[in-house]
Amino acid sequence: MSTASTPGVVRDAVDDPVKAGPSDGSRTRTTGYRTGYLLYVAGKLGGAAVSLFAILVTSFFLFRIIPGDPVKAMTHGKPTSVEQMATLRKQFGLDLPMWQQFTEYCAKALTGDLGTSYQFHAPVGELIAEKLPATLLLTGVAVLIYSTLGLWLGTRSAWHHGGVGDRINTGVALTLWSVPSFWLGLLLIIVFSVGIGPIPGMFPSGGMESGNETGFAHVLDVAHHMVLPVVTLVAVGYAQTLLVMRSSLLDEMGSDYLTTARAKGLRDDLVRRRHAVPNAMLPTVTMVFINLGHVAAGSILVETVFSWPGLGGLFYQALSVPDLPVVQGLFVVFAGAMILMNLLADLLYPLLDPRVGR
Repeated sequence: MSTASTPGVVRDAVDDPVKAGPSDGSRTRTTGYRTGYLLYVAGKLGGAAVSLFAILVTSFFLFRIIPGDPVKAMTHGKPTSVEQMATLRKQFGLDLPMWQQFTEYCAKALTGDLGTSYQFHAPVGELIAEKLPATLLLTGVAVLIYSTLGLWLGTRSAWHHGGVGDRINTGVALTLWSVPSFWLGLLLIIVFSVGIGPIPGMFPSGGMESGNETGFAHVLDVAHHMVLPVVTLVAVGYAQTLLVMRSSLLDEMGSDYLTTARAKGLRDDLVRRRHAVPNAMLPTVTMVFINLGHVAAGSILVETVFSWPGLGGLFYQALSVPDLPVVQGLFVVFAGAMILMNLLADLLYPLLDPRVGR
């Protein structure tokens, strides 16, 4: 009786997809995964919003403990009466209670209004937009180079760990990672810009261009000025990427799935590229996106050492006054770029490893 009825049950399950248990289970799992991913995304967006608010609070109060009078900076040291000083304080809202200054600052910042510079008497947004292309050019090229170089050398070092190449790469990376970027920049200026011993000065010591070139000659001139600051950023940045990638890949190399892949006859190169490296990329993805966040922030010390006309130089110049609206605006832009890149990395994780979003 039971034997005769079994085929009918099987046919019903096959012919009628609604009755088929596996199909319902598959749809349930898909729906559950989507719900889990949406909750994951909502949590990350909420965390980013909280971080952004914390940045606004920090940027407002942190730079108000810097010694210096912004009103005196506005007058450039010229003799100014008490009435004129009071008028300037009222004009820029510095006479208001601290809580009122903070609420007005947050309200304007959320609408994109970062205030007016005390020193340059221009909107902070316009100053940032003017300096941003130079920073994107310098740090964008550097991040592209040292991320690619670090991933490649880190993979090679881990796959052939213990060899001569691995020891050399790791030793050089550890040394460069511990070197301050400004010190390395000054050293490169002394050796390759000023010249030392038999080495002549080959590269400019600062600036972005000579100012008298046009067309393709201008492009070559800018590239010539970029060599030393880019080398400085690459030397420090690639070391960190290499060490993170090497450590991640070493953790994966003892996994059983790599042994299985080799047992199936796959070449060692294919095992590395198709199996080991993709699974070792999660920690490195965070590093790459953090590096992308640095594209907006640039490198304040490197830009200052090489007199690069970007956001880093503007931040240093505003900090020495102090020009509070410029300092606060740049701080928000720098930190906002990092928050955005970390958010994108978090949203990308479930695509690389579905277990993350569950």
